[in-house]
Amino acid sequence: MDESGGSGQPRSGTDESTERRPDPTGPATDPTHPDAAQPDERTVDTRRADPARGDATHDDSPDPPAPENNPQDEAPQSSADTDGNGSTDRPDTQDTIPETPHSDTPTPHDHQATPHLDRTLAHSGTTKGSPPQRPKDPRGGLLMGRPFGVPVYVAPSWFLVAALITWVFGGQLDRVLPELGAARYLVSLFFAVAFYASVLVHELAHTVAALRFKLPVRRIQLQFFGGVSEIEKEAETPGREFVLAFVGPLLSLALSGVFYGAMQFVEPGTVPGVLLAGLMISNLIVAAFNLLPGLPLDGGRMLRAVVWKITGRPMSGTVAAAWVGRALAVSVLVGLPWLTQSGALGSDAVDNVGMDTVMDALLAAILAAIIWTGAGNSLRMARLREHLPELRARNLTRRAVPVETDTPLSEALRRANAAGARALVVVDADGNPLSLVREAAIVGVPEHRRPWVPVSGVAQDLTDGMRVSAELSGEELLDALRAAPATEYLVVEETGEIYGVLSAADVERAFVKAMARPN
Repeated sequence: MDESGGSGQPRSGTDESTERRPDPTGPATDPTHPDAAQPDERTVDTRRADPARGDATHDDSPDPPAPENNPQDEAPQSSADTDGNGSTDRPDTQDTIPETPHSDTPTPHDHQATPHLDRTLAHSGTTKGSPPQRPKDPRGGLLMGRPFGVPVYVAPSWFLVAALITWVFGGQLDRVLPELGAARYLVSLFFAVAFYASVLVHELAHTVAALRFKLPVRRIQLQFFGGVSEIEKEAETPGREFVLAFVGPLLSLALSGVFYGAMQFVEPGTVPGVLLAGLMISNLIVAAFNLLPGLPLDGGRMLRAVVWKITGRPMSGTVAAAWVGRALAVSVLVGLPWLTQSGALGSDAVDNVGMDTVMDALLAAILAAIIWTGAGNSLRMARLREHLPELRARNLTRRAVPVETDTPLSEALRRANAAGARALVVVDADGNPLSLVREAAIVGVPEHRRPWVPVSGVAQDLTDGMRVSAELSGEELLDALRAAPATEYLVVEETGEIYGVLSAADVERAFVKAMARPN
């Protein structure tokens, strides 16, 4: 994952000097320059990769041949790149802009190439940068409450399914309790609410278990086909994964037993008796359905835990449970209509195709689609979690040059070019970082204006969320970036020193490339 070099090419790893060698990891050529159309792949960084920093020389694309021009014949661009047109007599105005986010891979931060640069203290008030702030709770419908501190939302689709349950159960009540008349729909609505209250208890069981295992829960959402507990992290052991999945169906079975026990104290032909019988059967169905051994169902997570325990690899468990889930989706699509048509589920067998048959087929298709897509999403999420550790702030950070507020933009770019840097940090007289020079803002400054434009005019003031630790990686890094959306971030060491600048575009490209890599 630790890709190096500019414009998507790896570093060559040779010992060639870089005193005046253009750096393709630097800025791309200014589009306002007459020869800006020349691609920056014309040059290859010949600096030695730094194994201590994790610089790697591997890549999916071959190395292009290095140009044969002498270093002294090439003009040092303002941010370590060339335009392919030889030298210039005015290094202070013949500037280029930092690389716009068009390269294929990010450039790791390489300090060995410029040992003469002094590090500047960030003075951020903390040795690891400001901690990432928690993003606001994701909205998922109507907020119903926060049991155990976890927000519970009712999705708009729930009102659709509540109306459907009210209509279907009301028709059944008309046959069982015809004396209710129109009031049967009120009883049916109560049943729909009570049923989803049982689903909420099922999800709360998962939530309590997750919190017990120190796993953060983002929210609970009640939606069209049941509920979802959004647990942000995976269980650390297969045993915890099994328990986390099993508690939901277990509680649904317990509720079914409670409703069965309550039925013994009421008359079987009354409204309470019918409601309790319906809730008992519905919770029994919820428990049995969720115990089916395929993702994304609870039984699939239990199967994943078992395979994980046997193989020692959580990814193997995910793959096995996901494919069983897909097979289960096909079985539901074909088997559910056949079971209802044959009378195996307790109804009378029918030979003709009627409205009930169409509804059964539609229900089977919806359930199969939910299971199939859920299994696929589980596979994608497992791949994401497997590759997330490859995203390291230290490896993705661009080298930066500190410049004072009143430094002309052309001079700042010249310094960056000479240092082989790709970013500029605006500091005060004491070396405290104040802002970051934005790539997009430099693009908008014509070349002839840059000697008269101070860097402070094209910089974005630093906020606490824009300081990230060089030690961040994986989910922690993404959480920090999500908490404070920006195009660039200041990366600091544990000691408070400036390490460099992290571009959100570099992180995105690295993430996409990691996800595309086969397991």
